[in-house]
Amino acid sequence: MNSEERSNNDPDDRSWIGKITQLFHTTPKTRQDISAILKIARDSNLLDDDEFAAIEGAMEVNDIQVREVMVPRNQMVVVSINQVPEEFLPRIIESGHSRFPVVGESNDDVIGILHAKDLLPLILEKDQQRFDISDYLRPVHKVPESKRLNKLMKEFREMRNHMAIVFNEYGGVAGLITIEDVLEEIVGEIEDEFDVEDDSQVKQLSDNDYIVKAQTTIEDFNSAFNVELDDSDFDTIGGLVTQQLGHVPQRNETVDLEQFTFKVLHSDDRRVHLLRLQIHDS
Repeated sequence: MNSEERSNNDPDDRSWIGKITQLFHTTPKTRQDISAILKIARDSNLLDDDEFAAIEGAMEVNDIQVREVMVPRNQMVVVSINQVPEEFLPRIIESGHSRFPVVGESNDDVIGILHAKDLLPLILEKDQQRFDISDYLRPVHKVPESKRLNKLMKEFREMRNHMAIVFNEYGGVAGLITIEDVLEEIVGEIEDEFDVEDDSQVKQLSDNDYIVKAQTTIEDFNSAFNVELDDSDFDTIGGLVTQQLGHVPQRNETVDLEQFTFKVLHSDDRRVHLLRLQIHDS
């Protein structure tokens, strides 16, 4: 059966083809018109859910400002221009990031960007006192809080940058934003080595080192680690960590609870999503 026969015989085909034809009869005038066409294409299996979400996300970044997505200043992992490798390398390794703002007297004084890969020669350098961080600094790409993500994405492509420092209207540093932050607004959260499979609550990285989803129930956590954390007030590990901190956790905050140290890897304004767990020998 050819496509014309299918269209003539299948009521569903006639339905969505007619709707699309009607929508395209005149040029779409608004974003809502385009969104309606996309939804018909998705409902007719011309687009899968991921494709639909990516296209919708690409349209929505036109309305999103940098301030809505950036990493706030108080959560930035920075290196001081006056630090020696022994002082900043442990923090770089712990954070797992690939790029770091280098600051002078304060976090408002961003001098340059340090790439973790540029530090690899230090492994073979016996005399690390000869290391001068100024030799490794890359230029700082500065953007205002009000810049829209679609404009920033274009700048990232044209300048081949992956990170920008965000400044507020008074000239102070408000935070930072990376190309991954922008892409996640388009295609959803990008998984890395710390992400846990959807059907799993816990991922072991090494001995005594784990990644734990915050929605893991305390009952399941107790079973996995053979402990008896109190679940009388909260059902999940994220709730327990929030209780211990006394506020909605922010990224990189830590909590010690019995033989465990929980570090917040991902959170938003409402709750914590992902934790790193280290178990201390009792």
